[in-house]
Amino acid sequence: MAPTKEVAMKTQTCNSNIDLAIRHYSSLFKLPSFRFIVIFLCSESLILGLMVNVPYTLSLKWIINGLLLGASFFIATVLSDYFLAKSLLKKDIILNFRRILFLSFSSNIFLTIFTAISSILTSQSLNESLFIKISSLGLFAALSLRFLVISSISFSNIVVKILSSILQPLIISALISITRVENLCAHYMFYFVIASAVSILSVRFFAKILDEDGMEKFGIPSLKIFRAFLADWTESLEKPFEEILDRLGEERDVTVSSLIFNDKGNGKIKATIVVPNIHPGPFKNIGSSPLPSLIKNFLEKEFKCVISVPHGISGHELDLVSQSENKKIIEGVLCAIKETRNFSSRVTNFFIIERDIAKVGCQIFNGCALLTLTTAPETMEDLPLELNDIIIQRAKEVGFAWAIAIDAHNSINGQFERERSIEVFRDAVSLALERAKNLKYSSGAIKVGAGRVIPKDLNIRDGMGPGGITCVLIEVDGQRIAYITIDGNNMVSGLREKILSDLEGLGINYGEVFTTDTHIVNAVVLNERGYYPVGEVIDHNKLISYVRRSVLEALENLGPAEVAWNKTVIPKVKVIGEKQINELSLLTDTASKKAKRGSIIFVISGLLLTVFLALI
Repeated sequence: MAPTKEVAMKTQTCNSNIDLAIRHYSSLFKLPSFRFIVIFLCSESLILGLMVNVPYTLSLKWIINGLLLGASFFIATVLSDYFLAKSLLKKDIILNFRRILFLSFSSNIFLTIFTAISSILTSQSLNESLFIKISSLGLFAALSLRFLVISSISFSNIVVKILSSILQPLIISALISITRVENLCAHYMFYFVIASAVSILSVRFFAKILDEDGMEKFGIPSLKIFRAFLADWTESLEKPFEEILDRLGEERDVTVSSLIFNDKGNGKIKATIVVPNIHPGPFKNIGSSPLPSLIKNFLEKEFKCVISVPHGISGHELDLVSQSENKKIIEGVLCAIKETRNFSSRVTNFFIIERDIAKVGCQIFNGCALLTLTTAPETMEDLPLELNDIIIQRAKEVGFAWAIAIDAHNSINGQFERERSIEVFRDAVSLALERAKNLKYSSGAIKVGAGRVIPKDLNIRDGMGPGGITCVLIEVDGQRIAYITIDGNNMVSGLREKILSDLEGLGINYGEVFTTDTHIVNAVVLNERGYYPVGEVIDHNKLISYVRRSVLEALENLGPAEVAWNKTVIPKVKVIGEKQINELSLLTDTASKKAKRGSIIFVISGLLLTVFLALI
């Protein structure tokens, strides 16, 4: 197998595994609103109250007493959970009052079922010992669920986890016993103690089994990784997960290329296109996910100009591990731009080469080839870094000093034909560079304009990152080219063509629409992907109007300019690495499957507890 094909297959597998992980996590914490949780809990408590004393013949007195008892269960649950939220779990990252209440609702299901069974079986015999024994099984089931959830997602120590798990079900069990049993004996408490002990030991054993995969692959318990992910998923706290990524990361030298446009009149920077060969992932605010907008915002404040950060060729193997690594990149780019010299007006016209599904735009800036790659309207996804190396090598072979390749990432419509795309891009890029080497530079001064729009009514849940929309407009010998960059992760098929068609009415001859591939929009909505590509939920006409505004702004300030390019290699930057990100993503699936198989532990423990209680 050719190296590039092998890399492409690995990249596609990696992306698939990350999507799988996102789907697993997106199924978590789909909780109802606080209002509905309270309604559900109240209804459940009233039913539980009715189940405590099921009479042989139904009566109004039974209903009234049952509802009053249910109300006491509801009040006791709310007060105990509020106490936990404000004391033992006050500093816990994930377990807030709403989630604890929902956990109580879930665990109370077992208490209700077993209370109903024990009440029905003892309604005639008044066998109090049997009632307590069956209720103890309910406590075992409820506590097992509660302790499993709390031990898995809470950042508290083990003592706090046990106390937080046992408080609410023990209070409810005690209230049930006091109400139902006339002659409480000391040994009845022993049943509850045994049930609690078996529950806690079962959960600890189950957790140990789940942790094995994480320990084997990373030296980190699986549940610790799970907890760190949930901290970011639910509370946008990236530090726990980034600490894990930092531990697993590997150092790489990464490249960032830039095109800097100076105003010829005052010598100040007017616009800059920054193209990092770094993947803006893996998701949400973790690692380099927000990097495009971070670069844009920092450099715009520094240089008071428009900064565009389209997606360089890269995949998830080049996700940065933390915000500190993002800082290294930003500082490296800042220094490189400040040190840039040799500004020139040597720019060629823009042209496009089409081959099969590939479209390659090309424009030369003083010896540096800018290449835009897209398969639109077919699906366009991450291309392997090795393709970037091939493009640069080919550019140097035909006489250019450097090449900046942009993965337009601007069309999603089904599966991405990665291997086919790589092959046709190689051919199309070669054709473009061969044609470009014979082009003449502009005979006169070039003009550059820049515009930006930050839509106030759109956000990451709509698929729009904080970087908004930028336009870098270049005029060469009467030809106007608009490079549009949208801060999002890919774009619905056909929208690119709508945007470019609209820009023709503004006198734009050529252009390309990029997305930054920012993963800050990922893992924030609960759909199959975990994010919306640009244009999936955003009205197309609205988006086109915003793009038009950025272009109109660029046309207004269009003026004589010069351009320079640079490349900077930032050494020893920690990235996740393809193997690590792949295995981390697969861990969720393997742990999920192991959890399903391992749940037999609770069945066995419950049966053993039943036998033990029957014998004493």
